[in-house]
Amino acid sequence: MTAKHRWLIRRLTVLGGAVLALGSPGNPARAQEWKIPATAPLLTQWAKEVSPTNAHPEYPRPALVREDWQDLNGLWDYAVTAKAAEQAPRVYDGKILVPYCIESALSGVMKPLTPQDRLWYHRTFTLPGGWAGRRVLLHFEAVGWETTVYLNGKNLGSHRGGYDAFTFDITGALKGEGRQELVVSDLDPTDTGWQLRGKQVLHPIGCSYTACSGIWQTVWLEPVPTNSVDALKVVPDVKSGVLHLTVDGRIAPGSVAVEATVLDGSEKVATASGTLGAEFIAAGSPDRRRNRLMWVTTDLDLAVKDAKPWTPDTPFLYDLVVELKDRDGKVVDTVRSYFGMRSVGAGKDEKGVERPLLNGKPLIMAGALDQGYWPDGVYTAPTDAALRYDIEAARKLGMNSVRKHVKMEPERWYYWADKLGLLVLQDMPTGKEGDPETDLMTSPAASMQCEGEKRLLIQQRWNHPSIIEWCPFNEGWGQHDTLRYAKWIKELDPPRLVDEASGFNLHGGGDVNDRHGGFGGPSGNRFGIVSEDGGYGVDVEGHCWSREKDWTYQTFDEQTGRQIEGQIRNQNPGKPIPILTPASKNWMNGQVVKMYNDFWHNKVPRGMSGDFFCQLTDVEVECDGLLSYDRAVFKVDPEVVGPAISGASRPTEK
Repeated sequence: MTAKHRWLIRRLTVLGGAVLALGSPGNPARAQEWKIPATAPLLTQWAKEVSPTNAHPEYPRPALVREDWQDLNGLWDYAVTAKAAEQAPRVYDGKILVPYCIESALSGVMKPLTPQDRLWYHRTFTLPGGWAGRRVLLHFEAVGWETTVYLNGKNLGSHRGGYDAFTFDITGALKGEGRQELVVSDLDPTDTGWQLRGKQVLHPIGCSYTACSGIWQTVWLEPVPTNSVDALKVVPDVKSGVLHLTVDGRIAPGSVAVEATVLDGSEKVATASGTLGAEFIAAGSPDRRRNRLMWVTTDLDLAVKDAKPWTPDTPFLYDLVVELKDRDGKVVDTVRSYFGMRSVGAGKDEKGVERPLLNGKPLIMAGALDQGYWPDGVYTAPTDAALRYDIEAARKLGMNSVRKHVKMEPERWYYWADKLGLLVLQDMPTGKEGDPETDLMTSPAASMQCEGEKRLLIQQRWNHPSIIEWCPFNEGWGQHDTLRYAKWIKELDPPRLVDEASGFNLHGGGDVNDRHGGFGGPSGNRFGIVSEDGGYGVDVEGHCWSREKDWTYQTFDEQTGRQIEGQIRNQNPGKPIPILTPASKNWMNGQVVKMYNDFWHNKVPRGMSGDFFCQLTDVEVECDGLLSYDRAVFKVDPEVVGPAISGASRPTEK
């Protein structure tokens, strides 16, 4: 780890004892110590590092960093009531460890939340004295699914969406000095509703997994000055050697100076300055001229000469510092970020085959499906090191890319992909918002909500150089208005590729002809990939979810030494699939090598541009991963399969 990025991942001192959940006389919690339930089916090696004082303590937003913040992860009071309950309970059921969902072992609860339930959270916090005079923001990185927040008895508002971040300005709800009381309620219909949910279900089976309800990403406080940066958008123009930077801010009526600096270590590479402001035009009677804050934006161009390109093999990141200054030149707000100089597109290679392009050069993607599930945290990795490990594992296996499957990850996962050099084909979470047979919406409300959430998810992640593609639908789930989606995504984020739908149903839009299984070649001006392939697997004794229910598509027969059909989706109970042995590992090695050798061989004759093994890790009872679900065991030898996956040992091209 280099010094220039340590500020992005160091564990900042938690102010005011923020990781401790403090009860209040009015809402006491029943006595209960936090502990991982003894009935947890499987834990990762990182579970032992999780504690009430060490629950994802890292700064959660690496692409927009301020020095001052307060972590609200840790123990909270929790209770489950009837859905109709409108008042916070007087007595709570016990303690829950945030940010792990109630269904997870790491939460200390490990109980399902039904559509008839309402989940309540409660804690208190104290603000540091140094925050006086600044606005205070309360950030939720992700909560599933319908959230209402109260501070000191005041209803701050509600939010719908299980994956996008949301923020409340709580300045007006704070009470003087001392403890502030925070209450959160949450509803989650899981697979009984139309909302975006990915693979979450109430009754996990086959390719559908445990639900994730309630808070599942970091909750935190941040003080900001009156004049402050609200968001950054970075668009690298590799051909011109320019970084196009958009700075959004919230300021008092008038204007402030904005200055941006690009750094390579301690060396200044480029600077640009401008003005962030707008003229406030008062209208009406004097009592209506009380506007004290407004949103403004400005664009800056920074010339990055002889730019170091970002690629999976050379994932170089520049630092970016943005400052706001008052009329006297005093810095009133500072945020730090980073970016990679890279371009993405599509075009012909030297043989006239349509290909994805990275920095103007044909790109061939060899990767895996990555679902982002954890046996102990469900949707939430146990630690930041665990988040990083999955990316390191993919790179160790020779992969340059993953398809992040119907789930959005926390910002820090994408930071590690940026830092370590892994390309990401990003699926949007799916729901029941559309009918794939007719391409019509389920209802106007469902379509509007789900499309709005997908737009926010793109905007909240579009600064990451690792993300090169957006895919709104998978195998028809929630699919509707397919060509319109492909169009608006490209208009919203022109520098990236668009995959209209993964697998099916395909309408001819976007940049990608995406197939599941077989061979995926170009179609018109769309390059071809197979985004799900393989399906070979065995179980790993002592590292599996359920020996009785575990299954895979294709597996290995120890007696005959041949490939056989696996136990498909629990249709053959009482006959567990084979376990990992030297013989079955050799079979796994051989199948993976053959799959990728076939891919590289067909790169030219069939025009294939990408192949993705299904999948990187086992997930619950689905055992077709290259690693066990707890990430403790590689089911293949990286030194054997790596050269085939990366193409280093590919056959001679025809």
